[in-house]
Amino acid sequence: MFREMVRFKQALTPEECAEVLRSEKRAVLSVNGDDGYPYCIPINHFYNDEDGKIYFHGGKAGHRVDAVKANDKVCLCVYDAGNHVGENWWLTVKSVVVFGRCRAIEDEDRMIEITRKICYKFTEDEDYIAKEIEKSAWRTLLFEIEPEHISGKLVNER
Repeated sequence: MFREMVRFKQALTPEECAEVLRSEKRAVLSVNGDDGYPYCIPINHFYNDEDGKIYFHGGKAGHRVDAVKANDKVCLCVYDAGNHVGENWWLTVKSVVVFGRCRAIEDEDRMIEITRKICYKFTEDEDYIAKEIEKSAWRTLLFEIEPEHISGKLVNER
């Protein structure tokens, strides 16, 4: 159902893909938007090693919410900042693409638990996290992506 990678020699292992998903703070989520146009937005995400799912939060209304309600198929792209190998001018970048199904999680306790884990990717400041959750949890929706296919690639920019 999903295409094989053309440059298979550059493929990341499943463990390397999981590490990119786990360590990187930002991703780009693509959904099927209005009138058949793709709609992609940057998100902050959390990869849960325990269940293999990817979580992110957002507002309870808007283009993304409407798109996911209409069609739960999504694509998520995560990539690292890259690094220079030796004295080369180009970067070597690891990227991961996830195809999966997305749904809203309505359980408030679960939403707070996962939102806290997303926050830990940015800060360990418990007071800040608690205040943000208290201030914004009531207007936040948690989304869960259940991956159907994950692939990763090591790319040289040259």
